[in-house]
Amino acid sequence: MNYTEWFEAHALKHEKIVKKLLAEKYGKEEIVEYFDFDNMRKNEPDFCPLYAKNVKCHDMEHLNCYLCACPEFRFNDEGIEKKEGKTVYSYCAINSKNGQKLILKDAIHQDCSDCILPHTKTYIEKHFDIDWNKIMKRCRL
Repeated sequence: MNYTEWFEAHALKHEKIVKKLLAEKYGKEEIVEYFDFDNMRKNEPDFCPLYAKNVKCHDMEHLNCYLCACPEFRFNDEGIEKKEGKTVYSYCAINSKNGQKLILKDAIHQDCSDCILPHTKTYIEKHFDIDWNKIMKRCRL
C-alpha cells in the first residue's frame, strides 16, 4: 500500500466515525475525547491494526488518534526529489527534531515514530476540523 492508498482509506474510516459521533450530537471536545487510544481500541477496533495487539504507535500516556497522520507530513508516491542518488518520497514540513529519515538502498522516507506532536490533545484542538481531509490537505504534493 502506498501513501495515497493509505491516506484515502484512512480518511474514509475517520469520516465514518465522525459522522456517527455527529449524529449522536457530539461536540468538538467530545469528538476529540472519543479518539483517545483506549476508547478507540475498545469501541473502534478496526480503525487501527495496532488496537488488536494493544500496542500504541507512539510511547505516550495519553495518545489521541484523531490525527493518525500528521498535517506536517509531506509525501508524493512518485517521488519528491533526488538526494544522493536516492528518491525522497516523504519529509517533515517543520523538520521536527524528533523526526528521522529512513534511508533505504534507493529511497528516503520520513520516520515519525519518535514524534508525538499530532497525537497530543493540544495540537489536535489547535488544528481541529470535522473533515480530516481539510486538516491534511497540504500533505499530498
